[in-house]
Amino acid sequence: MIAPLRGSRSCLAVIAALLAAGPSVPAAAEATLRVGKANANSDAIIPVNVGDQLGIFKKHGLTLEITDFGGGSKMVQALAAGAIDIADGAGTEMAFVAKGAPMVAVCMSTGPAPFLGIGVPWDSPVKKLEDLKGKVIGVSSPGSFSEWSARQLARHFGWGDDGVKTVAIGGGAAPARAAFRTNLVDAAISSTSQFLAFEEAKEGRLIAPVSVYEGNVGSGALFAANNLIASNPDAIRAFLAGWIETVNYMRANKAETVKITSGVTHFGEAVMARQYDLTIGMHTKDCRFDPEALATLRRSFVEMKLTEGEPDMAKLYTEAYLPK
Repeated sequence: MIAPLRGSRSCLAVIAALLAAGPSVPAAAEATLRVGKANANSDAIIPVNVGDQLGIFKKHGLTLEITDFGGGSKMVQALAAGAIDIADGAGTEMAFVAKGAPMVAVCMSTGPAPFLGIGVPWDSPVKKLEDLKGKVIGVSSPGSFSEWSARQLARHFGWGDDGVKTVAIGGGAAPARAAFRTNLVDAAISSTSQFLAFEEAKEGRLIAPVSVYEGNVGSGALFAANNLIASNPDAIRAFLAGWIETVNYMRANKAETVKITSGVTHFGEAVMARQYDLTIGMHTKDCRFDPEALATLRRSFVEMKLTEGEPDMAKLYTEAYLPK
């Protein structure tokens, strides 16, 4: 369930009233969509919570049932089982489409990935990315985007395939904190908001977001189940219109966005304000798929051993449901 926004019901009511009074966008017939999130707190994914709390999706005729999953593979499994209609996850999950998952990407939601960063223990001698040569970096799991990001760091600086070592520690704050305290790793790749929160507690430090060396990777994507495409394509159009409207609202309203995202992630507003400044520019304005980002994703599938060869990316996505 979505965590309630503490102490701001009246504020949300005012916002909802203003949205209702504004220009109306034609909506699909009333529909309930089951939306799965690959991660509870990722900034690339969280606009669905913001739009839901503000009533934006409701204005487009949609009631959302949102479920958080512990990773993209679990989310895709739920979609394949018919448990969700929309998957809100990473661009790398387009590889599941290539492997036969009954879904298609319908929106490139984010390009670069400043929401993911490299952090180190608070007292670490590491001060910059170049200091990580030969170090052990904690990642969520083998073949994950975080592991790929560690390998890209070594490639970026020309350190070779063995330029860094990776250890799977799991995702989230608790595994990273434990890995830091036990000296299991020299650094870890996880959400930048997590490392910003670690800084407040003097448990760790953010060295840099991975976007500084990875560039445009198509880090976020929305997927529609094939069953939904066949049964209610107008609901997909309404969902994407609501998503784009939500992102536009977030860009124009930092203070309220920080309040809502803080309530969802349970990070303090000071952390989420810093995170907002770091990540708000990553959201695409129109959900369209960028050729450069697609090329990077195609290459990453092979490097992460997600596919045997580079797939035809044109078969993995569609822009047919985007607002015109």
